[in-house]
This record gives sequence, C-alpha cells and structure tokens, in this order.
Amino acid sequence: MATKIRLARGGSKKRPFYRIVIADVRAPRDGRFIERIGTYNPLLSKDNAERVKLDVDRAKHWLSEGAQPTDRVLRFLDEAGLMKREARNNPNKAKPGQKAQEREEERKAKVADAASAAAEATAE
Repeated sequence: MATKIRLARGGSKKRPFYRIVIADVRAPRDGRFIERIGTYNPLLSKDNAERVKLDVDRAKHWLSEGAQPTDRVLRFLDEAGLMKREARNNPNKAKPGQKAQEREEERKAKVADAASAAAEATAE
C-alpha cells in the first residue's frame, strides 16, 4: 500500500488547523487516515514551539516503511533533522505578468520621448 505523510485540514473557516497524518494515497485529504503523528497551526508565530508538533519516532518509522512526505511536511521533517529538503529556485516566479511588462515598456517609452522632447526644446 502506498502511503503519504500529509496534512489533513481542520478548523473553521479562515482559521486553519492541520493534523499531520499517515494516509493511503487514494484517501481524500480530510478523509480516512492510518495514524496521526502531529499537528500544525499556521496561525501561530514561526518561532512558537506549539506551531508544529511532530512525533519524531513515528515519523522515522513511517519513513522507513516507505511513506512519502508532501512538500510542506518535508519542510517540517527537515527542521526536525529527519530528511533533507533541497532548496528550490524559480527565478521567473518574481517576474510580473506579460501585460504588466508591456505597460512598463510603454511607460519607459513615454518617459524617453518626453526626455528627448525636453532636450530638443532646451537646445533651441
């Protein structure tokens, strides 16, 4: 059976709270799970010890059984020292969209035209 270590959402609307669970890959996100090994409360500050609670021994056991963590859980396991998460690099993510780039080019062209017109007016 293929298993994943993933988050199951709880909490009310606009107030998320997650359980870190071991689940079959075919089970729904908030549905049936095999075991709960921790919790994650994103509303707490990053330096708060209660933000992520993880049963390290059970996580080690399930990793040895072949469970694959999701990306967010892999971050928690990396902080706990159980697995290594490689840093990702997506330089295109910070770029503005195509329309915004076109507007920026038009703005620069207008500024350049205005500057050249001002230079010609002062040269006469």
